[in-house]
Amino acid sequence: MSKSRAYIYQLFDPHDGGQGLERVFDGILLGLVLLNGAAVVLGSVKSLYASYKPYFVAIEVVSVYVFTLEYALRVWSCVEDRRFQRSIGGRLRFMRTPMALVDLLAILPFYLSIAGIDLRILRLLRLFRLLKVARYVRALQVIGQVVRRKRPELLVTTGVIGLMLVLVSSLMYVVESEAQPDKFGSIPETMWWGVATLTTVGYGDVYPITVAGKLLSSIIAVLGLGLFALPTGILAAGFSEQLAQQRIATEVPVYCPHCGHKL
Repeated sequence: MSKSRAYIYQLFDPHDGGQGLERVFDGILLGLVLLNGAAVVLGSVKSLYASYKPYFVAIEVVSVYVFTLEYALRVWSCVEDRRFQRSIGGRLRFMRTPMALVDLLAILPFYLSIAGIDLRILRLLRLFRLLKVARYVRALQVIGQVVRRKRPELLVTTGVIGLMLVLVSSLMYVVESEAQPDKFGSIPETMWWGVATLTTVGYGDVYPITVAGKLLSSIIAVLGLGLFALPTGILAAGFSEQLAQQRIATEVPVYCPHCGHKL
């Protein structure tokens, strides 16, 4: 039993990056995930769904059975991981991990619909299956590693952006509320303008008409260019550091044939 469980665990989470059967297995599951995403998107076209309903249903049923089996096997074999070694407690901890929750959300809508709960939002939850792509594409895992490493900097930057949004919205509310009470009637209402201006999107549905408001809006738009570039710079630095570490880890050390020291 333990040998079979260890094999299943290695099949799902290969430590060596995957060889042979593991790569084929990942490729099949990845293809099924992408097929599901396409089916959910195309199934929203009523004429297309009506014409090919049997195929959409078949994709859904086969996918749910495969993903359910995958989820059950992952929960069963997770105790091979040192973090989840206890039979019951370890499996419960594994089931609370982010990717395990994604696996559960991928199959939950189907079983809820069988139970008679058929809400529109449940059908849309099937798109959570696309998040499973991160399991099978190793390069996407680098994104998670970079975000975790740069989390303190990203949190500080997010806090600064939120503070700036409240500040500029408050200033614009003071300047424009009398001239346009319908659009700048409160600070929360003005925040919609603040988001559009700081991100330099500028939808054009809300804009200042006073001289002071236009001047303030121009300054804020320029500040927004630099402010929203900060997270991009942080993530770019994180990717550079992560790739450099991976390159160092994969380098084969060379030793001096005479003294044995690392060159």
